[in-house]
Amino acid sequence: MAKTLFEIKQSLEGQIGKRLTLKANGGRRKTIERSGILAETYPSVFIIELDQEQNAFERVSYSYADVLTETVELSFEGALALGEQ
Repeated sequence: MAKTLFEIKQSLEGQIGKRLTLKANGGRRKTIERSGILAETYPSVFIIELDQEQNAFERVSYSYADVLTETVELSFEGALALGEQ
């Protein structure tokens, strides 16, 4: 697992355009699971374009701190999960 926000950002920049599965803490013991493509990275957040068949909205954004604190776990196809130990 990446240890700093900078390392998380760098590892995500190398994965732009790749398919992923996202697991996010939805609060009150809910886990949200979505799939899509990593679209863009910005200085503080990253954007995921979701698969339209499964979701009511097109895009979601999360901060790199969400990955660091394990609120969000990203699993790229054919790779280890980012945010997983």
